[in-house]
This record gives sequence, C-alpha cells and structure tokens, in this order.
Amino acid sequence: MSWTRAAVIGASGGIGAALADALEGCGTEVVRFSRVSAGQNHLDLSDESSIADAAKLAAGDGPLDLVLVATGYLHGEAGGPEKDWRQITGDELSRNFAINATGPALVAKHFLPLLAEDRRAGFAALSARVGSISDNGLGGWYSYRASKAALNMLVRTLSIELARKKPEAFCVGLHPGTVDTRLSEPFQRGVPEGKLFTPDLAAHYLLGVLGELTHEDSGRCFAWDGKEITP
Repeated sequence: MSWTRAAVIGASGGIGAALADALEGCGTEVVRFSRVSAGQNHLDLSDESSIADAAKLAAGDGPLDLVLVATGYLHGEAGGPEKDWRQITGDELSRNFAINATGPALVAKHFLPLLAEDRRAGFAALSARVGSISDNGLGGWYSYRASKAALNMLVRTLSIELARKKPEAFCVGLHPGTVDTRLSEPFQRGVPEGKLFTPDLAAHYLLGVLGELTHEDSGRCFAWDGKEITP
C-alpha cells in the first residue's frame, strides 16, 4: 500500500536513502532527517533536543503515516565487534546502546504522537537477527547483540502503549538482511550467494513487509522476507 506522509531518520545512510527514494517513487511525501548530510533536515540521535525539533518540523504539514528509523552502529574504527569477552569495553557498549537503542527510543517518544489516528500508520526501526536471544548460537558481538535485543524490547513495550493511544497503528522492528553498506562491508565474505542485498533491493523488501502489517503485528520483529524473528 502507499503511504501519504513518511519521516525517514537516517536518510543519508545506504538503507535510509534507499527507503526514502523508494517511498518518494511511490508518491509518498517524505521528510528526510540526518545527522550529517547537507540538504537534509538535522537530527542527532545523541541529542534529544534535536529530535524534538525534528518532530516539530515533521508535524508542520499534518500527521505521519509512517516513521522509519534507519540508523545503526556496529563498531568503531579501532576494531570489529567483540569475538572474546576480553574485548568488551564500556565505551563500545555505551556507543552501541546510544545509537541502536536509546536513540530510536527517543525518536519514538517524539514521533509516535505524530502518527495518524484515523487510519493505519506505523513506526519501524531497523533491528537485526543477532538481537534475538533465542537465536544466539554463535556468541560474540556482545555490544551489538545486546543493544539490538534492547531495541526489540523497547519496540515491544512501546507497542503496548501505542495500542491504547492509537489502536490502528503498529510499532515493529525490521531486519533488512545483509545489505551492501559500509556497516556490513567487513563481514560480507561469508554471505551466501544471493543473500547480499543492494540498498535498493533491501528497501523494496522492507517496504513490501510494511505494506502487509497491521496493528495486530505490533510489537514484533520481522525479517526482510516477512518472517517473524523470535525474541
């Protein structure tokens, strides 16, 4: 289905830009937000005042039908995700949680009230399969896994309140698969053939999933193929 108005947070990233472009290609009015990109509205996930200002800007032309948080952080320049508990640091844990969990939660705080009340509307944040506790059979990636698991819990908790305040709306997490972006570049070698998606293809899949969701799906996390990811 088409969406009348949407906000995309992280619209300068590979997936975020592709989502914004695809929505506009379907006739959706898109308000783009980014921390660094020129020509887009400013929103810094680490600064709640900028999130509040962004929400006021987005509200100027009426309610939103869709809010997409397409941001993410995996590791710093010093090294990849932790493979051993001796590599865990407070700084990396804090950074992962700030961008992958706290930031999206603050976006929800300020943007969920903007969702339309008289029709189907949705809020979605990019999560990851590795955030599933039950699906974790490999270990490692402590900070990233924990922050995405926290995001999934936030989505679930937000969905309960959203159901009371806007019964037709949904709040979900989305796993885009492995997408050919800077974030995944160091880890693409072992990806099976046909499972490394371009940002445009990932956006196509994700919007297809969103198009089928209703308030009855709220609080859950879905992969690019529409299958639910267990907590």
